Amino acid sequence: MSEEVLAPEQAAPRPDPGPSVLRDCADAEAYVASVCFKHGPPRLFGVELEWLLHRHGWPDTGPDASTLRSALGAHTPTSLDPSAPALPLPAGSTVTVEPGGQIELASSPARTLAELVESTASDSAHLHRLLAGRGLVPRTRAAEPERPPTRVLDLPRYAAMEQSFDRHGPDGRAAMCSTAAVQVCLDTGETADIAVRWAALHALGPVLLGAFANSPRLAGRATGWKSARWRSWQRSDPRRTAPPPIGEGDPVRAWTTRVLASPVLCIRDDGPWIVPEHLTFAEWLDGGGPRPPTVDDLRYHVSTLFPPVRPHGHLEVRYVDMQPGRRWALPVAVLVALTAGPAVTEQALTVAEPAAGLWTEAAQSGLDHPVLARAATAVFELARSRVAELGAPRWLVDDLDEMTERQVRRGLCPADLPDTPEEER
Repeated sequence: MSEEVLAPEQAAPRPDPGPSVLRDCADAEAYVASVCFKHGPPRLFGVELEWLLHRHGWPDTGPDASTLRSALGAHTPTSLDPSAPALPLPAGSTVTVEPGGQIELASSPARTLAELVESTASDSAHLHRLLAGRGLVPRTRAAEPERPPTRVLDLPRYAAMEQSFDRHGPDGRAAMCSTAAVQVCLDTGETADIAVRWAALHALGPVLLGAFANSPRLAGRATGWKSARWRSWQRSDPRRTAPPPIGEGDPVRAWTTRVLASPVLCIRDDGPWIVPEHLTFAEWLDGGGPRPPTVDDLRYHVSTLFPPVRPHGHLEVRYVDMQPGRRWALPVAVLVALTAGPAVTEQALTVAEPAAGLWTEAAQSGLDHPVLARAATAVFELARSRVAELGAPRWLVDDLDEMTERQVRRGLCPADLPDTPEEER
């Protein structure tokens, strides 16, 4: 994973057109291929954790910006307070805030699974103590079960997203403001291995989406889906969020093609940002926008695409629901174990392939679906056979054993289990 972290949550100034202006699609394609897919041995891991929050004793009341600033203190991100120092947490993680007031912790890149889990667990505990000091409690679900989506951050980026998503219906606001995920960051890998890593991560997607589905309720009602989070994102704007076709060929070429063919969410300006209704980045390059696009515009455009796996210099796996308590570490361990080397990645692709493409079935049914249930059992057994040798802490190995035996082998996912009482979290 690249040491450089793109932080789309922050308000970005309008770029200065000049030497960085893109000349044509070939320029843009070359930039996307070189920046989004950085080749090299897979050495680093990272994770981004999101939590929905509510006030202690008031499950239908969420946080406001003032309370978040008070809780976070010196760790307050500049999206909440432009003058804040935005200091990292003690073990190096950074804190950001999502549009609906969700808290996000982004770990520092780590060289081992043990280092990643231990540092993230430490920073997570520290962050939750800060929140608890102001009466804020993390949800154990990945979608807001009680209140309707309410945007807390008043930033041009999120106003533009809201305007664009509203053209497709109400799901975009729910996705932005009422969902939380575990996002696992993995190095792209050597040039020769990229295609297999890309295929394996996408084949594993429906399996892990179903196994970790943890959002059955949204805004006060049962949705009939095990992952309402996934449903909301997919319906917000499928051009930005849909999985790629199975067997799409060279992932680098396919991604660069998708980036240029995707609609532009916004064109940043000194005044209100422009939210075009029908303008792809390729059309902008061809003169369809109010000014020529720059490299920075292209970089920003990539940050407005939300597929299940987003190339970001590293591969950002985005399809896992947030988990209760310390169980955020389970999808991290499974994905790190299954991509630890070319041989195990090939095995993971083989055992997950029967379920490839079953994204909707996974989000609706979890492991009730027989193909997903069989694939999940094989995937978790393979991960369990490798995770201990990666130096995972004992508690994580035990948690993985417990989930495999008590949930995966029984065709259950977290959405099938009762919510954890607040006093037991």
